[in-house]
Amino acid sequence: MNLKQNDKVVKLNTGKWKRFTQIRVKKSLLIFGAVILLAVAVILGIKYHVYHKYQVVSSAENEDTQSASYIQLGDGLLKYGDDGASLLSQSEKVVWNQTFEMSNPAAAVRGEKAVIYDKKGTDMYILGKDGPIGPVETKFPVLQAEITEKGAVAAVLEDGEKTWINYYATDGSTIAENQTRVDNPGYPLDMAVSPDGEIIAVSYLFVDNGDISSRIIFYNFGDEGQNKTDNIVAEFTYKNTVVPQLIYLTNQSAVAIRDDGYSVFRGAGTPKKEVNEKTDSEIVSTFYNDKYFGLVLKGDDKKDKYQMELYDPSGRKRFSKGFDQEYESISISREMIIMHHDDQVQMYNLSGIKKFDGTMEEGAVKNLFQVSSKRYMMISENGINTITLK
Repeated sequence: MNLKQNDKVVKLNTGKWKRFTQIRVKKSLLIFGAVILLAVAVILGIKYHVYHKYQVVSSAENEDTQSASYIQLGDGLLKYGDDGASLLSQSEKVVWNQTFEMSNPAAAVRGEKAVIYDKKGTDMYILGKDGPIGPVETKFPVLQAEITEKGAVAAVLEDGEKTWINYYATDGSTIAENQTRVDNPGYPLDMAVSPDGEIIAVSYLFVDNGDISSRIIFYNFGDEGQNKTDNIVAEFTYKNTVVPQLIYLTNQSAVAIRDDGYSVFRGAGTPKKEVNEKTDSEIVSTFYNDKYFGLVLKGDDKKDKYQMELYDPSGRKRFSKGFDQEYESISISREMIIMHHDDQVQMYNLSGIKKFDGTMEEGAVKNLFQVSSKRYMMISENGINTITLK
């Protein structure tokens, strides 16, 4: 074989090798692409999968759920009624008990602390996830009480034409008290306290030249409010507007729910109004935790009956989603937005993606709480069940 023939053979073999390599690369790319598409399909399938069934892990069928109320405290459930309170673990076991007598008990929770108070009565009890902390007795009937992360309690007390905004330590002693009147600044509609307990915000309703208006006052009981009259560091007035709800999400962020929208106040020492939004339709419900607040708006009858919106502490909208199902209650529990009506339950994650839609065989649901990433505690007319979705 001469040199030219050798060159031809080399070129021929080189060409075959190139074509073989190209075919192998194309096959590899196709396989890789198929794997990526499969992985994406699996991820999307998991992300958008809606559960319709559940499995009961454990039950406490003899639990009296009709006369008691329940609220999440730490990793357990705080059960309370007219004759006392107890903390239930995730396995429905009693961790501790606290006896008392109240005519109309109500509760507020912040982190691992809770306060139970007798509405229109004078007794309050401060509780923690590890056990009862102590009682607080007030001079006047309690209209509302809120608790801080460390267990201090702020309370609105009723005294005829006067009201008191009082602050109590965990041992029941009075830290501060502030008297207000119905004519000025107005009648207290709601109160919220910052997690660290430094600021108390109160929404007052008053009449201005025959028109109903609202006033929000921020009281600072820290260093910044010491030299201020009545500890007032900020005040905002809303004419012809009712502000029925205040929410303190973080030490830096408070939210006012108005009858025509919402306002967000930012700042630890002296809050400043940074967001003042009007909603396009009527606010039907609100829900919140210590990270987000949400609104359910009346929807467009032609499209959706309701519109659900979730916001972060700065007032930035995380999502807006329409839905049609009726509901009696809506709340955020850990990482889920949970709504229920009779025995029907729907759950959405904090991105607005529906994760569960089903009928609960145990009957009408009273409360439903997420206690871990995969576990839920359901209070129904027939008892308490710990469930997992499947």
